Parts: sequence; structure tokens; C-alpha cells
Amino acid sequence: MSVVRLMGIETEYAIASESSNNPIALSYELVEAAASAAPAPVRWDYRPEDPVNDARGYHLPRASARPDMLTDSPELRTTNVVAGNGGRIYVDHAHPEYSSPEVKSPRQVIAYDRAGDLLMQEAAENASRATGHRISIYRNNTDGKGSSWGAHESYQMRRSVDFMTVAGLMELHFATRQIYTGAGRVGLGEGTERGEVTPGYQLSQRADYFHARIGLQTTFDRPIVNTRDESHSTAEFRRLHVIVGDANRMDVPEFLKMGVTSLVIWLAENAESAGFDLNGFMAAHALKDPVAALQGISHDLTLGAEWDTESGAKTTAWQTQVALRSAIYEVAAAVFGTDSTGEPLWPDAPTREVIQIWGEVLALLARVRHESDEERLSDTDAASNLEWLLKWQILEGLRRRKKTQWDAPLLKAVDLRWADCNPAASVFTKLRSRTRRLVSDEDILAARRAPENTRAWLRAQMIREFPGDIVAAGWKQIAVRTQDGSIATLDMSDSERFTRERVSDALDEASTAMEVLRLLGGKQ
Repeated sequence: MSVVRLMGIETEYAIASESSNNPIALSYELVEAAASAAPAPVRWDYRPEDPVNDARGYHLPRASARPDMLTDSPELRTTNVVAGNGGRIYVDHAHPEYSSPEVKSPRQVIAYDRAGDLLMQEAAENASRATGHRISIYRNNTDGKGSSWGAHESYQMRRSVDFMTVAGLMELHFATRQIYTGAGRVGLGEGTERGEVTPGYQLSQRADYFHARIGLQTTFDRPIVNTRDESHSTAEFRRLHVIVGDANRMDVPEFLKMGVTSLVIWLAENAESAGFDLNGFMAAHALKDPVAALQGISHDLTLGAEWDTESGAKTTAWQTQVALRSAIYEVAAAVFGTDSTGEPLWPDAPTREVIQIWGEVLALLARVRHESDEERLSDTDAASNLEWLLKWQILEGLRRRKKTQWDAPLLKAVDLRWADCNPAASVFTKLRSRTRRLVSDEDILAARRAPENTRAWLRAQMIREFPGDIVAAGWKQIAVRTQDGSIATLDMSDSERFTRERVSDALDEASTAMEVLRLLGGKQ
């Protein structure tokens, strides 16, 4: 396995309307509008879900779980839509959410995540027409008054790797990757006291809202490493569920967020067979206080602050990322061999691309670290790759022209407009030509259809061809009503088995959903 693995993003959107201050009601209006445009009103299948299963080897008793942790309870998600591309649109607590379909590369993630923005904005516009009040959605992560919402990542990885080893490695990676994945934010701190934040600007939207190193919870005392263990796959794999990232609008930060994290997982999966001392690496580089480092790195625009490690040494976020990249190079050289220059013979184009762009961006960060504010303001090359920097250039330039401070309402408004999903109102849309794009508008439009190389294709195709037969659908199964009224289920845990190439003949041959299930091995 390489950087190519099953992966996806779940994006929660802020939602607002001048005529309503109830985000829950607005969320239902939006998702109901999405449902009206869907191929069929197919409910979500919660049966395989187990949100209190902990990767550390135990179940949290449901009676001990907070209600917002029980995301497999239909009453908490009464409105769900299986999108035409095999993804999911639904209400998550007080936010509308889009989950991309399962894809297999970082570029695909970007395309399907951007397609989600289009689907959600269309739903907002349809809901506005249906209700008579304008509904706006925003791709951001905080209101600056103590509330935060997520852009979660999912990665399929081998269960044979000790989870606590994975957790230690990811803790180090997640605390430091924000130097290139951060979306930028006006304000420092959670803002839980009197609805205020400290004036300033930081790299990440989410960093201030994390207070624990590891845990099962996602909406309180948020942990850097989340232990929810719902694989949505076969027993061979687990799903690494990541809650610590920002909702990026630029391509390169999101590409590296997904791609580099996948490579770090690959490092954990292959270190032992390559003879690499991963425990020794962790002993040398583990941060003494990862939570403090996560928040401090986000607040440090110099990029040069040093953080204590467990070994007694000091390190910067940039040095840690360079060390991770060097470790991946060492393991890759052992696993794949090298060319005449010593470069590992990377197994596929997506992996080569992630490694290349990661190196380019780390080099840009090394330069930015030593630039003055005036030099940073004119560094268009770096800003085209770094979302936090491009946003800072816009806001800092505005702050200087208006002779104001970082707590000015104008700067907060521009920060919010950056995240506006309405192209006519979005600051980001106006600046998109300044960014380095990795997916085209054509790629994004194509992502309104399901990916053909994962089981998402079959999920979407079944609903499109047999809408009246499908009772429920989920990530790993489809439920169909039979002629006698019973329910038959197709288990799609094996994500490699249900691609278009492998199942299209069954769909061509069948005239009903039940016939498809019989051909593919469904059970009553």
C-alpha cells in the first residue's frame, strides 16, 4: 500500500439566515432541499455503525456516552440524503454536513470535496427559494465565540499495526502539519469567556479547540487523536478518524493534508518490515506537551518557535515535518529500492506527486520563516500554496490601509466571507486565480458522479437504477425489499470488490435490485 488507500472527508458547514437564529432548523431545511433533488428518498442504514467502539480495545457503554456521541441513532439524524455521487448529505447536531464518497487518492478527495461545496450551495439556494428566507453556508470551523465544527478525515489502514504506535506518530504529525494545512483565522483562543477572543491572527481555525491528546469524543474536550473505531470495511482494516484538520478552500493544503497523512500511515504500516526503528524515532521526536504545541504552533506566525520533546531536545514544527519526510524516505528506499540518484522508486504517480509537493512546500516554508512582514506580503509563490499566508496577505494589507487592529469587525467579516460558499459573495472565489490548482473545474463537475474505482459507484448506481427497491444504504451495505416484504442485504465491506469494473455486468444483466443482490451474493 502507498499513499493510495480508501479515504474521504466529512465537512460540516456553518449555516445562517437573517430571518432565523436557529441553525438546527436551517440545517433541516437545507438537507430537505437536497433530498428533493436526490434520485430517491433512501434512508441511511445505521445498522453497521458503532460509534462507541474504541480503537484502544474496548467499548464505551452506551449509557455512559453523551447523546452527541451516539451518531448511529436515527433520531439524531432524521434527515439524510445519499448524494448522486455516492456521498452523504445530512444534519449533524447543529450543522449540515457533506461526506464525500470513498475515493483512493488525494486528488480525488479534493475533486469530491469541492463537488460537495457545489451540492451544498445548490441545496442552500433551493432551500432559500422554498422557505422564502435566504440561507447562507460557510466552509469554516469556528464562530469565534466558543463554538467549533469540523472537517473530519477518514483513512483506511491495516489493523495489524498497533494503534498506540499509530496514535503517537499521528499526534506528532497533527500538531505540526498545520504550518502547511492551516486555513488561517482571525482571533486567538476559544472565546468561551464573554464571547471574546484575543486580537490576532493564527495558522489554524481548529487548534484552539483541542484539549486532550487522545480520546473517543469529538465535540467536547476534543483530542488530537480520535479513537473511534468504525472501519466500514473488513476485519483486516480499521478507519483512522481524524478531527483535527481545517476546512481548506485551497487545493495544495488539502492535498497535503490527505496525502502526507496517508504517507505517515504508510510509515507506521511498513516500518517494521523495512527494519526501521519507529519506536526509536518516536522516542527522539515525541513532543512533551502536544496540546500546548498544537495551539502554540498555530499562534506562531514566525514559524520558528521551539518545543520541548520527550527526549529533552527542542524542535520546530518545520524540523518535525522534515524528520517525518526523512523517515518515510528511509523506509521507502528499503521497501522499493532506489534509482541511481538515491531517490526511492515510488510505487505510483500519486505517491510521487505527494512527496514532490510536500518537499516544495517545506522549502517555501523555510523561506517564509526568514522573511519580514513586507517580504511576506509580496511572496505570491508561497501564498499560492499556503492558505493561511494568502489570507493573511489580504487581511494584513487591509489592516494597514484602514489603520486598524486585528479585532476590527471589518477583518472578522472578511475572514467569514473567505469561507462563503456563494461564489458571488466569497472573497476566496475572487482570489482563486492566485492559488495553485490541482483539480480543474471539469474535475469537480465530474465528481458529481460517483467514483468508478470504489464501492461508491455501486451505491449510487443502485439508487439511480432501482430507486423504489432500495430500503436503506450505508457505507458498507445496501438493503433491498424483496417481493415477500422481507429485507435482503448486500454486504459491501470489501471495498475492492464492488467497483464499476467488477460489478457493472451484474447491473447490466439484472432488471431488479434483488437480482443484483443475488448475482453479487446478497443475503436475506
